[in-house]
Amino acid sequence: MPVRASIFLFCLVWITMAQLLAQEEKEKTTALKDLLSRIDLDELMKKDEPPLNFPETLDEFEYAFNEHGQLRHIHTGEPFVFNYKEDLHRWNQKRYEALGEIITKYVYERLENDCNLKKEILPVDATEDEPKSFIYMSEDALTNPEKIMVLIQGSGVVRAGQWARRLIINEDLNSGTQIPFINRAKEEGYGVIVLNPNENSLEVEKVPDPAKKPSPDASDEPAEKRERKEERENKKKKDFYEKYRNPQKEREMEHIPIRENSSPEEHTLYVWDHFISKSLAKNVFIVAHSYGGLSFVNLMIQREAEVKNHVRAVAMTDSVHNVWHQEANKSIRDWLREHCCNWVSSPEPLDTLVDPMLNDCPRVSAVCLENFFPICEGTEKHELTSWKSFHSIFKFFSDAHKDHEDESSSSPVTTRSSHRIKNEDL
Repeated sequence: MPVRASIFLFCLVWITMAQLLAQEEKEKTTALKDLLSRIDLDELMKKDEPPLNFPETLDEFEYAFNEHGQLRHIHTGEPFVFNYKEDLHRWNQKRYEALGEIITKYVYERLENDCNLKKEILPVDATEDEPKSFIYMSEDALTNPEKIMVLIQGSGVVRAGQWARRLIINEDLNSGTQIPFINRAKEEGYGVIVLNPNENSLEVEKVPDPAKKPSPDASDEPAEKRERKEERENKKKKDFYEKYRNPQKEREMEHIPIRENSSPEEHTLYVWDHFISKSLAKNVFIVAHSYGGLSFVNLMIQREAEVKNHVRAVAMTDSVHNVWHQEANKSIRDWLREHCCNWVSSPEPLDTLVDPMLNDCPRVSAVCLENFFPICEGTEKHELTSWKSFHSIFKFFSDAHKDHEDESSSSPVTTRSSHRIKNEDL
């Protein structure tokens, strides 16, 4: 009997302890769940954004261009890595932009030291204190009696001497800069003028004025429009601040326009009036990439007679011009058909004629360079069109130059007809 009582008592104690432990475990689990519910996991996963301080030279970035003109890390030999810090896209983008500014200065040095171009300040009568731009020219750009080549890039962050920053960083200097065009042009006896159509303003840090009152224009803005604008700005700020626990604050900048050069179109017109039209060259040849084609068509609308008198041929590369939207007259459209060729993004082979979108200049495929690329096929990359049509452009200019020389010893009607057939046969 005592043994049974002991066993019963033991079981009772064991069951009681088990119940107490289960209750305690349940309370702990409940407490843990309550604690976790109070923790913002998204907030916990946020990263502190590093300071937006970046190297100021290629050496400090630990990158250099090798003998093939490719940007490589000086220790590993690897190409440039955009995602240097994982999940910090804005910081990586700012780092990329900082490298881009260094690349711009590097290209300027190459233009001056390797290509022997000189810098010309714009406006030509600029005062010491006003914002300025510049272009690059060969020594004989204004005195070459025979021919000059003018290079006009597209829009964006690229500056004088560049076709595409992305190509310079990720591919090589040949495809991304205008240096091969400049060197070959000089070898073939051209004077050279390199435009800088995106250098339109001086960027300075904005100084807040606490005494400044809201402008009348802002207060007169319709309430609905103002609310939509504020909503967009607030959403942008919210998205940004939700991404980082400690976002870095950027300096607020403002832009002071450069007189008579505040847009690519203004710049192209200004350089024409003050340099190209004053050159002694009897023949002007123009390479215009992307937005540069639009700027040229605008120039022609503004200075039609002068352009027709000086320009022998225009090579556009994936130009974004539109003769209808720009309201080019019939005589301009006819001239473009005779003297212009547009190498466009296309998978088609070497110089294949592409269906025209508009009835202006012929469109052909931008092609590979047989000496550099193993398979001769076209490119569908917009920024590569200038480099891939390199040899074709120089042949196009050479043929146009020969046609013009023949014109002096043959009737204008015959020559124009011959030139038109050549364009159509491209």
